Amino acid sequence: MDLSDLRLFVAIAEAGNLTLGAQRAFLSPPAASARIKALETSLAQPLLYRGNRGVSLTKSGEALLRHARLILRQIEFLKDDLGAADRGHVRIFANTTAVTEFMPEILARFLADRPKVTVDLQERLTQDIQRGILDGTADLGITSGPIPDAGLQAIRFSTDHLLLATPRNHPLAAQTSVSFADTLAYEHIGLHEGSTLLAFLRGLMERHGYDRALRIQVRSFEAMCRMVEAGVGIGITPESAARRHAKTMDIALITISDPWAIRDRSVLVRDIAALPHIARALVDELVKAGAGGRA
Repeated sequence: MDLSDLRLFVAIAEAGNLTLGAQRAFLSPPAASARIKALETSLAQPLLYRGNRGVSLTKSGEALLRHARLILRQIEFLKDDLGAADRGHVRIFANTTAVTEFMPEILARFLADRPKVTVDLQERLTQDIQRGILDGTADLGITSGPIPDAGLQAIRFSTDHLLLATPRNHPLAAQTSVSFADTLAYEHIGLHEGSTLLAFLRGLMERHGYDRALRIQVRSFEAMCRMVEAGVGIGITPESAARRHAKTMDIALITISDPWAIRDRSVLVRDIAALPHIARALVDELVKAGAGGRA
């Protein structure tokens, strides 16, 4: 087994197709097939189920994919650390609030002094963020709320407060605090499908017996607040977004009394000591931004 075998295997596994995987590895399909068969022989384990519609992984193949990703990423980390101090690539899976609210400003500051550093920032659901860190598809994960004990290191950097936004003339607008259950008598505005916050709130709605569809779904917290201002419904939004948009929109903000409305924001990693210096520097930037109230 060598690194080229691992790269080929990962390419085929991610493509779900031997021919496409071979193309990504710049090999002919017969050459790629021969190398995968040799790999299976050397491991004495079948790695792929081969079918007319492509390939899928055996249990052994799933294990190899997980370890191969980590090994190949560690090789990239090594190259980064042995190279110039201002070079490197960081892959981040983050929740909706991070992607839309504070990461743009943090990355702008971080990258301004590091022109040869690149970042891949993707919005993902919480479970996908955790899975991405565990299997090596992401270097850093940014999420809110409790972190399961699943072999991850969590570095807390700030607190996320969720508020209820309503029109100024709404029946709830005069209250200083409201429970989530009390909001369910009214039409809600939600974020787009795939949003971490939407998935979290939908779970709460189901547990409280909310049997109506969301009034409307939008792509951003700004759009949500615009809809609230227009009287379309009410919405739950992070305090940072709510306070910013309340300066220019005629909306009321009410504290949510449920304990889950105050959540820790954390950076998730497999092993902070194993990250390259560029990724560790970005973690430091996040912690500094949180301490300064900018995240």
